Amino acid sequence: MRSTAWGAYKGITEALRARLASGEFQPGAALPSEAALVAEYGVARNTMRRALDQLAEEGLIVTQPGRGRLVSAPGERSAPNQPQYQRIAADLRKQIASGELAAGALLPSESALVMQYGVSRGTARQALAVLQDVTVSVQGKGRFVKPQ
Repeated sequence: MRSTAWGAYKGITEALRARLASGEFQPGAALPSEAALVAEYGVARNTMRRALDQLAEEGLIVTQPGRGRLVSAPGERSAPNQPQYQRIAADLRKQIASGELAAGALLPSESALVMQYGVSRGTARQALAVLQDVTVSVQGKGRFVKPQ
């Protein structure tokens, strides 16, 4: 499979990409475990992780805690994985740009974002922090959309 230790992950990435394209692994299906892939390809765990990370960056697979690495559905493949806080911030930014959240409007609280998106309070706080350029925080009142 490999010509050099440094290029091994590229060959594995290509092989796994071809297996995904062939339909060997259906969307939503779990890939074989990391240990099984290491044994199959005869490489070190770090080499395999690098190949799997490349596929994740391309949006071909996603990692779900407790479930492993899953094959992305074709519609999901257009955008690489994005941290949850960035998705939340992007959703709020779209609402601000569309006028759904107008100037002076109160943004959802951290608690509301936790409930709506099923994320931790820290993730919600990080999403709101990303929006500092278009929001203003008022102590004890909340975070509001800045007037344009």
